[in-house]
Amino acid sequence: MFARDDAGRGSRLLGEALAYADALHDFAYHLTANPTEADDLVQETYARALGAASRFADGSNLKAWLFRILRNTFIDLYRRRRDHQTDGGLDTTSAERPGRSDGAQHELEQRQLREVMGHELEEALLSLNPDARMLVLLDLEGFNEAEMAELVECAPGTVKSRLFRARAALRERLREPK
Repeated sequence: MFARDDAGRGSRLLGEALAYADALHDFAYHLTANPTEADDLVQETYARALGAASRFADGSNLKAWLFRILRNTFIDLYRRRRDHQTDGGLDTTSAERPGRSDGAQHELEQRQLREVMGHELEEALLSLNPDARMLVLLDLEGFNEAEMAELVECAPGTVKSRLFRARAALRERLREPK
């Protein structure tokens, strides 16, 4: 009976969590700068969330919980790749799969997004270090400084100063002539 309750809770939680799929994907895309990696990161986020559904406290901020899982997953994958880099060999082949219609649709959507956002803004955002980029993206997602502090596991004052510096760096990059 207990296992059935956990499964029902996980299904209900996953149903509510799917409302954040687009926001999570946008966040993941801007962290990875790769649509395929963003898809994988969001999928892994949902898998981990479902596995940890029993630890989610009712009444907590589901969006913040999902973004924390995504952030931690990104950091884990980044560290794993950094620690296991290879130069040459079979590991350097392209991961793109030609001829997929859903990939073509996704590419079209990404192109439209880049046109709306502006190429310069995207370049400036991607030129920030990952920590600064993460704070700017969380800010754009509507998280307040206290929520961001909880997500990145530091003091709110630290978030405030880092966000200030990240915004200033972004403004400076956008002012630079091309």
